[in-house]
Amino acid sequence: MMNGIIPLWKPKGMTSHDCVMKMRGILRTKKVGHTGTLDPDVEGVLPMCVGMATKISSYVTESEKVYKAEVTLGTATETEDQTGSVISEKMVEKINMNEIRSVLESFTGTITQIPPMYSAVRVDGKRLYEYAREGLEVERPKRTVQIYDINLTSEEVSYHDGKASFTIDITCSKGTYIRTLCVDIGKKLGYPSHMSSLVRTASGSFTESESFTFEQIEEARDEQNIDQLLQPLERGVRHLDNLVVEAGEEDQIYHGMVFPKPSILPATNPFGMVSQEGKLLAIYQVHPKKPHLIKPVRVFQYE
Repeated sequence: MMNGIIPLWKPKGMTSHDCVMKMRGILRTKKVGHTGTLDPDVEGVLPMCVGMATKISSYVTESEKVYKAEVTLGTATETEDQTGSVISEKMVEKINMNEIRSVLESFTGTITQIPPMYSAVRVDGKRLYEYAREGLEVERPKRTVQIYDINLTSEEVSYHDGKASFTIDITCSKGTYIRTLCVDIGKKLGYPSHMSSLVRTASGSFTESESFTFEQIEEARDEQNIDQLLQPLERGVRHLDNLVVEAGEEDQIYHGMVFPKPSILPATNPFGMVSQEGKLLAIYQVHPKKPHLIKPVRVFQYE
């Protein structure tokens, strides 16, 4: 049985669900799950959980993300990216690079975003993009996200046809709308704007340099080397702290035992329960109703 995480380099033109279906076909197993939706026009790191790793897909999804985005000033679109119809335009004057850096800095930390109408957020049981396609505008729930780091990566602003573009790197929490961020950056600079391209260069601890294309994964399957592509479950929950268990307690953990809360708790809740050798046995949390106890959330029974 294959258990682990394959960092896929998602190509443009495929939904995250398409990637799951293709991966199931390549690996000949139904136990495949993705770790957070990437729009079809976006390429980049999309860790795929295989076998028992599907139990931790939600934890991998929660980890921070890194993107490289191009901001184009001068035109705003209904989708906030390059695929939508233009809804406003303004000729761009010369922009000072230091002004851009100052605006970017103002977005560091906790920010509030309103999801774009063309997004998968549900309002009253219906996705926002469904309302948008019907030409309806509804009130959208605000969300709070974290921008850990945001930097200008262009050497200079590129000017073309009355528009201006520059690229930025963003390290952020899950659920951050980079499209909306690009629009808000434009507003602070005094221009309608949109996100003209996006690449996800890291998801959690998985980076671009260690990701594999579908072709590479197929090649590894044909050569019976898939195991060399699989990253252990521990990689997917690296953002959680761990509690190392005594050798005699491993069986109790496999059976989902509830334990007294230790005197020194890990800094995160939930947290990993790992063997003396560092193998992830389970994910535990403080018992929500009995705070003097810790209980399992996920248990991993290796064959």
